[in-house]
Amino acid sequence: MTQETHPMKQLKLEGRVIAGGLAFPEGPVALPDGSVLVVEIAGATLKRVHPDGRVSVLAELGGGPNGAAMGPDGHCYVCNNGGFSWRTDDGFSRPTGPAAGYRGGSIQRVDLASGTVQTLYTECEGQPLHGPNDLVFDADGHFWFTDFGKVFEDRLMRGAVYHASTDGRTIRRAAHPVLTPNGVGLAPDGRTLYVTETETSRLWSYPIVGPGRLGHEPWPSPNGGRLLHGLPGYQRFDSLAVEEGGNVCVATLVRGGISVFSPQGEWLEFHEAPEGYCTNICFGGADRRTAYITLSGYGQLLAVPWPRPGLPLAA
Repeated sequence: MTQETHPMKQLKLEGRVIAGGLAFPEGPVALPDGSVLVVEIAGATLKRVHPDGRVSVLAELGGGPNGAAMGPDGHCYVCNNGGFSWRTDDGFSRPTGPAAGYRGGSIQRVDLASGTVQTLYTECEGQPLHGPNDLVFDADGHFWFTDFGKVFEDRLMRGAVYHASTDGRTIRRAAHPVLTPNGVGLAPDGRTLYVTETETSRLWSYPIVGPGRLGHEPWPSPNGGRLLHGLPGYQRFDSLAVEEGGNVCVATLVRGGISVFSPQGEWLEFHEAPEGYCTNICFGGADRRTAYITLSGYGQLLAVPWPRPGLPLAA
């Protein structure tokens, strides 16, 4: 019997803009009180978007804050890529390369009550972090994060996946080299790590075989991961979020939107966004069926009803 296949569903993101005028927002984090944290890469800040749409500054981070997550201690942890240079045309902004004076990336911890910022990591075993991008906490209270690397006019620094503790004492490189790793997330059972690559538009998976340790596929896997899906044509992947049922929702650039993949790698849905820099997604609300999506080029945070609940995040 031939196995039945289902065509990918093409949909549109239909929701409401709850905040605008942000300086290339990414890393949304939905909080229990209905507010949403975002980092501004171009603005170098951590901000809170209140349920009524008000926006307040929580911390000045410097560099280029790129991703955020709440830790088990109630602090916000931030991947800082060290900063970009920018081009803006008709109100649409995009990064073009490293910032002038770029000196590397870091992992930061922010006290939301006071705005105090502490730098936890700038290197691993003597190797500097180039462009930390996104992070996710595991059930043990540690976190996985991607380092995108750095793109210069004449060269590209390859990236890696790391695992680290919140006390600033323990960091290890779990996968390397990875070509522009961006989004990172965990399967519902905590046994699989998902990683996206931006410039290849590929979604990879790794089995977690121990604390901070990933299982690796043999050559010719270029990074030890198992390829779940790669999109055709010129598209790029950004951050990701996982649904409660295990689907992986990937923010997709160029053809902006959210691509939804099954844990087996089937491309299930594409939710088209109104701009090409659809960069991040997280889930919130009482039933986790509201998707908060950053439309970074025009500096907006979008709230969209989602057809399925998102996975509760470890914290």
